[in-house]
Amino acid sequence: MSQIFLKTISTPIGLLVLESTGSALCAIRFSDKEEGNSTNPPEILQKAGQQLKEYFDGARQHFSLELSPKGTGFQKQVWEQVEKVPFGATSSYLDIALTLGGETFTRAVGAANGKNPIPIIIPCHRVIGSNGKLTGYAGGLERKKWLLLHEKKIAPGNTLF
Repeated sequence: MSQIFLKTISTPIGLLVLESTGSALCAIRFSDKEEGNSTNPPEILQKAGQQLKEYFDGARQHFSLELSPKGTGFQKQVWEQVEKVPFGATSSYLDIALTLGGETFTRAVGAANGKNPIPIIIPCHRVIGSNGKLTGYAGGLERKKWLLLHEKKIAPGNTLF
């Protein structure tokens, strides 16, 4: 098992713990407490921290980072579709299910979205119910709402809910 490096950053939605294998970002976790930082963190953690700061400051709409999310083949397919949802827009679990084979995949898409190990950068907060309601978010619905409103504020003209 490879070494995991950590970097904790403070954001408007609370502390985020960034995890890296050294060359790629593998996870972002919401945390209630400072979890420390690795000594001599790899460049990817510095870059991820800077890009997230720019995102929260309203200066970045797209991320350019090497990612290595751990998951099943199906989960990775879902996350690839989630990454295609544009900044300031939303998609539904049903819409993503239809791109992956049909309506019967809707629950599986929801489950995979809930297991997304790299929230914000793989923007699972942009996936909502087909009725327009905010449903499920590992960081809590208040954070999901904050992120969507933050993007709406920066990308005027897009409707979210």
